[in-house]
Amino acid sequence: MSLNKSMHPRNRYKDKPPDFAYLASKYPDFEQHVHTNLAGRAMLNFKEPEAVRALTCTLLKEDFGLTIDIPLERLIPTVPLRLNYIHWVEDLIGGQGEPRRGIDIGTGASCIYPLLGASMNGWHYLATEVDDICFDYATRNVEQNNLSDLIKVVKVPQKTLLMDALKEESAIVYDFCMCNPPFFANQLEAKGVNSRNSRRPPPSSVNTGGVTEIMAEGGELEFVKRIIHDSLQLKTRLRWYSCMLGKKCSLAPLKEELRKQGVPKVTHTEFCQGRTMRWALAWSFYDDVTVPSPPSKKRKLEKSRKPLTFMLLQPTVKELQSQASSIGCPSNPRPVETITAWLEKTLSDLKVLYKRVPCGRKEQSLFLTVVENTWIHGRQRRRDQGRHLRELPRAPPSGISTTPSSVTSHTPTAAQGPGSVPQSGTIRANSQRASGQEVQSQEEETSCVPVKNSGTEEDVIMESSPSITPNTILAQTALPTTTQKQEAIITEEVPTETQEQEVMQPQSPGAVQHFLFKCLVNVKAEEQDVAVEIHWVEGQNKDLMNQLCTYLKNTLFRVVAKPLGT
Repeated sequence: MSLNKSMHPRNRYKDKPPDFAYLASKYPDFEQHVHTNLAGRAMLNFKEPEAVRALTCTLLKEDFGLTIDIPLERLIPTVPLRLNYIHWVEDLIGGQGEPRRGIDIGTGASCIYPLLGASMNGWHYLATEVDDICFDYATRNVEQNNLSDLIKVVKVPQKTLLMDALKEESAIVYDFCMCNPPFFANQLEAKGVNSRNSRRPPPSSVNTGGVTEIMAEGGELEFVKRIIHDSLQLKTRLRWYSCMLGKKCSLAPLKEELRKQGVPKVTHTEFCQGRTMRWALAWSFYDDVTVPSPPSKKRKLEKSRKPLTFMLLQPTVKELQSQASSIGCPSNPRPVETITAWLEKTLSDLKVLYKRVPCGRKEQSLFLTVVENTWIHGRQRRRDQGRHLRELPRAPPSGISTTPSSVTSHTPTAAQGPGSVPQSGTIRANSQRASGQEVQSQEEETSCVPVKNSGTEEDVIMESSPSITPNTILAQTALPTTTQKQEAIITEEVPTETQEQEVMQPQSPGAVQHFLFKCLVNVKAEEQDVAVEIHWVEGQNKDLMNQLCTYLKNTLFRVVAKPLGT
């Protein structure tokens, strides 16, 4: 996976990667390492140290006017990744092109950070190095680029970081320090043994470098902790301390170490290039410095979230239009109105809160608030609900007793008594003869009760009959008089004023405090077809939105495959 789109926004290679074919035509030393694949594309074998060195030298020459020499047995830097670090330092110190002073700890044979910083921004550098070969090459590279007045390369003893290097520079306050520390603790770790996730692909480029460049006691974690220890003594001698990290797992313990030491200003970032990720940590003891937000967080906030989309083709839309009258749509509805109505019906069935929101003329938008996952295991849930209804106890209202014989008998006996419960059909017939049209009118009044659906703006008529609702049957058949029947029916079927207020006023989707997720559904016409887009707004888990999207799509297709009522 390429990470070039996540490079620093000022990196010149972010949107314009190197053109190998052009560079090969201009630089013969680079041309010998470029080959053409079957698709006619110029390629480079990054497993060859000579090819990697040729690319680095060519890019520095073409884009920065720098000429360098690098031995194959020492670390060969990649230019785009180092350029990310330079741009981030610019963000830390608050600008580019201004005269600044910095320190490069372990500059390497290429001396690439001082060369880039000096040539691009005119920065002054103190570059330290412990390896003799690297020191000689770094000094030569500075001299052949005529940058000796800006870059000073010094040889320091082993394990020297900042303290010894600044002994002779006691009067200078530096703006920053940079460091590309040794990432590994031993040879096995450098080869990826027990240090690299087995699921990750192998490195795409060769790993070059001397022992002092790639390995240190305790690896990069202990190396950076030593720099932190030096910074606690130097404090305001440098405005910003920074280090690059090769492992993300090193970031958290180092930030925790800085927190324990009471360092007031700490930030971090990510460096992306090709398939390579690096991390960087910076801290300061100055109160007036501006701490930039991590680009990784900015990238997540600014990243455009692609909506979930599915398309309904013209034949599907026409079939749904032909069945739209079954769900209460007017005749000849527009395609967008038809699909929106079907979605609203499905959402109502799922008890998902929604409301229409303003949108363009040729589209419809629904704002959804999902409180419960009701779209999975729907068939099992319906079976369980039916089983629960069948197993409901047939007990009469409190204060009325029944016996098994009274339930099955057609005519009350002395043993049954006046409070017995005969069969419902017999009582219904008797009561009709006794009260005439009174019972019929009472049944018509209580046959349907409007209940406000919590997910829609329309009333849903909950139809019930004495043969379906057990509690209504018992309430009607257990009472000997019409007055008592009316009282029982009112008690069982008609909600109180408080209950009615709760039922008839569903909670607004935007006012729900506890929810799984919120999303925006856009239904819009695209020529003869209709597109449905679902945009994430906020919530706990995007996977739930993916499931809901799949459910809505499959429901529409099932309606077409098996029309309602068949």
